[in-house]
Amino acid sequence: MAYRFLVASYTNEIVTLEFKPPSSGSAELSIVSSQEVGFHPSWITKSLADPAVYYTGLEQEDGRLLSLECDSSTGQVKIIGDVSSGGHSPCSILVVDNEVLVGNYMAGTVAVYAPDGKGRLEPAQSILKFSGTGPNPDRQEGSHPHQAYAVDRGDHKEVLIPDLGADHIWRLKKNVSGVWEVAGSVSFDQNLGGGPRHVVLYENILYTLLELTSQLTAHTLPPLSSDAQPLKLLACSSTLLHPPASAPVAMLAAELLLAPPSASFPDAYLYASNRNDPHPEGDTIAIFKPYSSADPSLKLIAEVRTGLAHLRGMIFFGPDDRFLIAGGALGGGVKVFERIERGASLKEIALLPVSMGDLKPTGFALL
Repeated sequence: MAYRFLVASYTNEIVTLEFKPPSSGSAELSIVSSQEVGFHPSWITKSLADPAVYYTGLEQEDGRLLSLECDSSTGQVKIIGDVSSGGHSPCSILVVDNEVLVGNYMAGTVAVYAPDGKGRLEPAQSILKFSGTGPNPDRQEGSHPHQAYAVDRGDHKEVLIPDLGADHIWRLKKNVSGVWEVAGSVSFDQNLGGGPRHVVLYENILYTLLELTSQLTAHTLPPLSSDAQPLKLLACSSTLLHPPASAPVAMLAAELLLAPPSASFPDAYLYASNRNDPHPEGDTIAIFKPYSSADPSLKLIAEVRTGLAHLRGMIFFGPDDRFLIAGGALGGGVKVFERIERGASLKEIALLPVSMGDLKPTGFALL
């Protein structure tokens, strides 16, 4: 079967790609359609209520949050809704239950919206404003929310907001009135200046990718309650297999994915992307074993050179998350990798070169 994706980018377009896995021949990756939507639609997320609706944000001073409708037969998208994102440079969008949360990087805000049943969005509550600074004066002069991540542990639900600028992760929970508010935080006193960017939760362990220091941390994350145990740092590891003594300032960690155990891949792994590596073979994807009491570390077991420049977004897809699609915003095109060695490594199987469309990809959503 063929897979299609909407591609977020540092252009003015949302592009639809199609990937055909290898059968008797080679795998194929091609452009199906494109649509101009506005300045830097750098994040794209699918609606949970309507499979034809997607949301993207325009990274501009008067940030916009767009609702898109995608024609499944042609892959073409059209704008069906346009509202303020609640601040400068929306960079992350989360759909949780019947709400849409958007983090505005430069504004230090998170806005919450409710779909109107036709794909369009309406404000659901007042905008959340964060504050704080970190020791890096160039990147941590104020709050910079970089992701909204949903945590659902049955009767305990919350949303985590990694704030690169404030060096915190804000823990949002709904109050008795059904309004999201800050109910706690995760601090990085032992990793000051790390700049939390993206997170995943696995077996009640919180994994955080620190952009500015290219590190991965593991914390306990007890539920929010008055009698909860304090959070504890369990482990920390570099996302670089051979970190230089003085890494270039531009080398930054970017995306963090979890591949849980499956029939095809019996072991769980974490995949972290690293940007702006000056190596001639491009940026890397670092593969980690999760923390365990039997092995209380974060073991970086493999580092895969991608040939991509400024690797930001990537996602898994296919049966048992067999494939991974990634792109270089500053070069290298878009590539599909196959997970091999029981998930402990990756093999490139398809390429859409820059010469066939300089997409400047920053994120992907599977149709």
